[in-house]
Amino acid sequence: MTELRKRGGGGGGGDPDSTDNISDKEADGDDRLGLSGDADRDCDGDPKADTPDVPLSTADTDNTPQCLNKALEGLPPRWKNYWIRGVLSLAMISGFFLIIYMGPVTLILVVMTVQIKCFQEIITIGYRVYHSYDLPWFRTLSWYFLICVNYFFYGETVADYFGALVQREEPLQFLARYHRFISFALYLAGFCMFVLSLVKKHYRLQFYMFAWTHVTLLIVVTQSHLVIQNLFEGMIWFIVPISIVICNDIMAYLFGFFFGRTPLIKLSPKKTWEGFIGGFFSTVVFGFILAYLLSQFQYFVCPVGFNSETNGFTVECEPSDIFVMQEYTLPAVVQNTLRWKTVNLYPFQIHSIFLSSFASLIGPFGGFFASGFKRAFKIKDFASTIPGHGGIMDRFDCQYLMATFTHVYIASFIRGPNPSKVLQQLLMLQPEQQLSIFHTLHSHLRDRGMLPPADTQAK
Repeated sequence: MTELRKRGGGGGGGDPDSTDNISDKEADGDDRLGLSGDADRDCDGDPKADTPDVPLSTADTDNTPQCLNKALEGLPPRWKNYWIRGVLSLAMISGFFLIIYMGPVTLILVVMTVQIKCFQEIITIGYRVYHSYDLPWFRTLSWYFLICVNYFFYGETVADYFGALVQREEPLQFLARYHRFISFALYLAGFCMFVLSLVKKHYRLQFYMFAWTHVTLLIVVTQSHLVIQNLFEGMIWFIVPISIVICNDIMAYLFGFFFGRTPLIKLSPKKTWEGFIGGFFSTVVFGFILAYLLSQFQYFVCPVGFNSETNGFTVECEPSDIFVMQEYTLPAVVQNTLRWKTVNLYPFQIHSIFLSSFASLIGPFGGFFASGFKRAFKIKDFASTIPGHGGIMDRFDCQYLMATFTHVYIASFIRGPNPSKVLQQLLMLQPEQQLSIFHTLHSHLRDRGMLPPADTQAK
């Protein structure tokens, strides 16, 4: 920017809109953001001039319930924070169990609510950073793009899992058939609105915020969609990943609180190696036990399907092999140590070890990423929604990374043909196409000996 300003300050005419004659107003705007060159920063003498100052947010206020504050008064700040986090954690876990009890529809609605709240918290940070520039349509376009992306993702879900319902309703058939074109048209309208909103002196800032919105959509909305996709594979693929991340968060905090001595990473000074290692072993054990308990119930292991007769969700099926108890022969070393030759396990318990390992070893990097983000903008938390915990995004920074891993894990190692999904797609075909598939399948089954020959059927 220093070089550009020197060019602009030089003599001579030329096009005032050319690169060589960048406007002073845009240069001033960049200076206010700390985007000037190294020479400018050296003159100012502030090595942190590249970080915009964020106005004091509600995250810096104490919104702990008055009754809790009164009960804990007199305790040292460290122990007071410990009890506040503990009480609120128990309340959230209880709420989580209640939501599970209420079924898949409630879970989907909760995921959507969390997604919207996380998006709002991140976009609000951007708005606080750049609000003084009065960027036109920033928040309006941000929420518009959120609606567009949700329309695309949830429309895909409806077409995949609610085929029978779509087939019965004429308007839904039109929307399903042209879903991607409509989604693209909606996004294109927002794109054009953004271009029309560009103001000469704020070009760069507006493109910063355009990128801010899209990265937020990628982090929040895409991951939320994957959470719901995991849910349709069976509630166990929703409950176990979320639970093990919660367990790792709690156990790492407890081990760090009582035994922590060695700092883990500079981005999060309170994180310790003792908490990291203790959280890992605790999470693996917890995930193994939870997988054993949930694998026994159809309600948790069956894919979530839509019943066109009752217009409701169903979770009834013949459990797949990974949820059927099997006998495993132990390695010779283990046999000699434990005096056991075999052990009975659900295969999903073995999968839970990999899920727990990721949640403990890689999952925390989602939190470290969020910590770096908050440090870049000099804020403590994304919001102050939950006393002692910060905002919703502060609690779900690791969950989103875990949701992506779970989705990839299912697609790579677990997922097979889904009869319910295939049937939904067949019901969307024309009657002639359905009849052709019926005859082809009938001939195939007869050739394999699973149906009697044609002459036997005639008799």
